[in-house]
Amino acid sequence: MRIDWRLKATLPLLLAALVGLLIFVAVTVSVETRARQMVLLVAAAGAVALCAVMLVVLAILVQRPLIELQEKIARARAGDLTVKVSFARQQDEIGELGRDFNHMVEQLRKSRERTEELYNAHISQAAHLASIGELAAGLAHEIKNPLAGIRGAIEIIAAELPPDHPNRDVMDEVQAEVMRINRILVDLLNYARPHPPQIHRADLNRTVEHVVTLARQQITSQPIEIAYAPAANLPEVEHDPAQIQQVVMNLILNGIQAIDGQGHVSVRTHPEGPKQVALVVQDTGRGMPAELLPNIFKPFFTTKGQGTGLGLSLAKRIVEAHGGRIEVSSKPGTGTSFTICLPVEHPASTTPSDLVLRTTAS
Repeated sequence: MRIDWRLKATLPLLLAALVGLLIFVAVTVSVETRARQMVLLVAAAGAVALCAVMLVVLAILVQRPLIELQEKIARARAGDLTVKVSFARQQDEIGELGRDFNHMVEQLRKSRERTEELYNAHISQAAHLASIGELAAGLAHEIKNPLAGIRGAIEIIAAELPPDHPNRDVMDEVQAEVMRINRILVDLLNYARPHPPQIHRADLNRTVEHVVTLARQQITSQPIEIAYAPAANLPEVEHDPAQIQQVVMNLILNGIQAIDGQGHVSVRTHPEGPKQVALVVQDTGRGMPAELLPNIFKPFFTTKGQGTGLGLSLAKRIVEAHGGRIEVSSKPGTGTSFTICLPVEHPASTTPSDLVLRTTAS
């Protein structure tokens, strides 16, 4: 049965007052003056004794648990998450406080263990990826030199063939494949050895406009429209224009390749609160099912037969190096939308954050 500790603390006082009142009434009614004084003296002594008992009770039931709690909190603050208070067995509010404290410390200990596990796994994965990156960079350099020689030899052979030679189409196809291998190597090198962004304050609208102009020149023969809607009140943003242009160009080209026949790709910017801006690239292409979205930013994952699977990984890395995030929403038959959020002021020390990936079925 739970008894409120305040009742425990005030019960001796109530008893002392009741006893004193009874004694006083009895003495004033039935005893002489000297005897009355002795009785009052005894009653006062009894009240003092009861108060002393009350103080002892308070020290045992309240003060001592609080002192223990303060000591255990200090140990927990110092990093010892194995501490527990002993008064958690009490069946009152003090005991309930102790049980809550023990439960809280236990949850903190489990959270710390989980965080350490994730951190160790992240460090191990980062070291593994770094080794793979160094290996990939070395292989790419070794392949690029002979590939350049093969490309030059094919161009010489193709130039010597007459325009109506049956092998000219074959040479053109070989040249296209050599160019494709070269693009893969360039993407691989960029992914394995990324360059730090050259951050400076610049007009993001102008950065994006340059990319849109270049992309429009590549689709003059296709029934695809690229619309650009810059925000008029967009503040200048600290960014690397070349790297952001690389990201936007990749997203626009992905949108173009996802469109079968006629369609459009829209690019727009707008403020995202007082300290962020948003850049949206949206297409009317085939779209992607929800189960693919968690994988599209992983290296070498691609939904295109001719893709390298590194474009979106590079885009993610560049955006995170700017202190921003990239989000995607898509649904089969309705197209895909990428949203890039960038801080107006680049953080002093940027640590790549976990990718925020949101899927929207609308």
